[in-house]
This record gives sequence, C-alpha cells and structure tokens, in this order.
Amino acid sequence: MSTNSHESSAGSTLTPIVKLSDVNKHYGPLHVLQNINLEVSKGEVVVVLGPSGSGKSTLCRTINRLETIDDGTIQIDGEVLPDEGKALANLRADVGMVFQSFNLFAHKSILENVTLGPIKVKGMKKAEAETLAMSLLERVGVANQKDKLPAQLSGGQQQRVAIARALAMRPKVMLFDEPTSALDPEMINEVLDTMIGLAKEGMTMIVVTHEMGFARKAADRVIFMADGQIVEEATPEQFFTNPQSARAKDFLGKLITN
Repeated sequence: MSTNSHESSAGSTLTPIVKLSDVNKHYGPLHVLQNINLEVSKGEVVVVLGPSGSGKSTLCRTINRLETIDDGTIQIDGEVLPDEGKALANLRADVGMVFQSFNLFAHKSILENVTLGPIKVKGMKKAEAETLAMSLLERVGVANQKDKLPAQLSGGQQQRVAIARALAMRPKVMLFDEPTSALDPEMINEVLDTMIGLAKEGMTMIVVTHEMGFARKAADRVIFMADGQIVEEATPEQFFTNPQSARAKDFLGKLITN
C-alpha cells in the first residue's frame, strides 16, 4: 500500500491539525481501535468509511475525548489532548462536533442554541455572538428560522443549525459522525451540500459517513476501517476505482449490488 503523497511533499514540515499515534481502545474484551495512526493536515477533508462495527464512530469520538483511549496519544494542533479539566475544555473548543442526533437544546430558540457556546465558553458579548450566529445561520440557509424552537424545524434544518452551532466556536477542525443517517432521504442532500460548502472554504473536516457521493465529491482522502484498524487510505479516485484490500473490495461490492 502506498503512503500518502502529501506526506513526502513540502507540507510535511507543518504540524498536522489532528494526529493520532498508536491509539488503542477496548470495550471489555473488544479491541475497537487497534494501534491507530492518523494525521490530518490543515484544510484537509478526510472521510472515514467502513462496515458497521469497524470503529469509525469510536475513532471520531476519541478525537475530542468523548471516548477515552487506553493508550497512545492524540494531538490537536500540536498539543496532546489532556484527560480532563479546564485544559481539555479549552482544547475541545477547537474541535467542532456534529452528531447523528442533532443534540440541540429543545427549550432554546435556534439563535440561542448557536450563541450559547460563544457566550458561555468564549466569553463573547451577546450582541457580538448574535451577529456571528446570524451570519452562520445565513450561511447554512436557516437564518429565517432564528426565533423558532428546534422541534419546529425539519431534521435537515436542525442538522444545519447543529453545524452552525459547531462553527460558532470557530473550531480548527470539524468532526462529523454519521451526520445524515437519522435524516429522511430528501433532507440528506441539503446537509451534504452545506458540508461540501465548508470543505470548499477550507475547513478541516473528519467525516464518518455512508454517503459515497459525498466521499467522492468532497474528500481529499478516504480512510477505510475494518475490525478496529485502518486497512487502507487513498484518494477517493483510487479507493473507488481500484481498492487494494480484500475488505475494501468486499465493502464496495456490497454497496454496488444493493
């Protein structure tokens, strides 16, 4: 398997935004992450693919310590993720996360959902936070819903609000864990289009998804996981047209026949 071409280029002197070194994670006897080594550069879009139970979501959730790791290190912009405390909260603020479920505060308006983090965590003044929030809600196409409660919005709109909320913290990297899997088919594209827009603007993104079209269109690199290991990494073009491993060929073969 060839290593990434960009590792040997001049860019290799730059500190990766995210770096996982020999990361292991067990759930009881289950070894869900096995010696994971991964570097993600600034502005890179990495899509993580693989069958259910391959460790994709766990990998995503360890990057901002929602899941602890047994050993190894995770660095965000050159700093090792602490285990807990204020230092972890500060570093975690650099990592935006969008989940399968929208996790919006049900009793707060859309605008309040987006301003809460900047005011409480970053100490931003309310007026400034609202200006920022409105520009982000505009960007994801739901500014006209600012006074509504989450339950009054469609799933696709709620997920776009969740993206705006994560962006309001001005993160260095955005993690997406199956962001469209809870959505109706007609809503999936509006969320993916928002994500493609972010990718084009240069946001560093790690995306766990089943959406192969998004992987082809937006990814700089595809990581394929199986049984807790990174089995293959390649450009989307290489991965989809000429996968190297039997596991990847099997995975893609099942997608095509379904």
